[in-house]
Amino acid sequence: MFKWKILGRIFNPADVQNKFWLHEYAQAPAVLLFDKFVRVYFSCRPPADQDGQYVSYSAFIDLNRYNLFEILNISAKPILELGDLGTFDEFGTYPVSIIRSGKEIFAYYGGWTRCESVPFNVAIGLGISSDDGITFKKCGNGPVLSYTPDEPFILSGPKIRRFNGLWQLWYIAGRKWIIADGKPEPVYKIRLAISRDGFRWEKVNRDLIAGKIEDEAQASPDVIFQNGRYHMFFCYRYSSHYRGKDRGYRIGYASSADMLNWIRDDSRAGIDVSEDGWDSEMVSYPHVFELDGHIYMLYLGNSVGRHGFGIAQLEGILS
Repeated sequence: MFKWKILGRIFNPADVQNKFWLHEYAQAPAVLLFDKFVRVYFSCRPPADQDGQYVSYSAFIDLNRYNLFEILNISAKPILELGDLGTFDEFGTYPVSIIRSGKEIFAYYGGWTRCESVPFNVAIGLGISSDDGITFKKCGNGPVLSYTPDEPFILSGPKIRRFNGLWQLWYIAGRKWIIADGKPEPVYKIRLAISRDGFRWEKVNRDLIAGKIEDEAQASPDVIFQNGRYHMFFCYRYSSHYRGKDRGYRIGYASSADMLNWIRDDSRAGIDVSEDGWDSEMVSYPHVFELDGHIYMLYLGNSVGRHGFGIAQLEGILS
């Protein structure tokens, strides 16, 4: 058995001054390791406009590799520009997932557009960095993973990994919209696409994780391989009245021998909300990584990252 020891909050966007685009939220953390520091990418927002609408940018902080609570640097500007008029990422780049490929660094991200009948739609784009992940240039004006007849809307939450010589992109795909208290709310499930080069993707075309609550929305499927099995940590919530503690995000767990067939057992997730404080109402958007012989999880707290992200350390063995 294993559990996660919560170490505390690492980053609160409210502590940042003089960056208008990093005013609220620090969402969906993702790690890139360097020799002396750990770079954590996340998504953030400037203040809402006069209509209450947000845009989302992606940025990073650098942490001391030997003291993950010491912030060494904050990015001077967003890593990606918002898209041009009418493009899929005109209104946001959230979330982002990072991986090295030779001398380049790839960033897969959710590109946000606004809609008329529902609030938004999302597809997955790709940016490539040649300056050690400080800035990324988009591969084009369109997404690398987009809607199909089987996945008609909301392709988001990319989590990129490489196992067995192939690229695996876990993501979420919208299944339907429901109306709750007069507002449309999306239902989405975890899926997988596979690639040989990181550009051309073949979708598995089925939901991977069985839901356990009615109209369950799943997100942030992060996979790590340990002791002969693949271990997925993800988050889930109700699709209505989820902005508080009782029906808000929790972290789930599943394991697999082949990345296609998963056994879900949330009782083994090993982490839950705290009794009080910044993560007392919800925990979500897990990102699991190995560093110097230890396994850590970055995660969001209340209001899905409005108050930043924290870290937990694995105690026990993933098996």
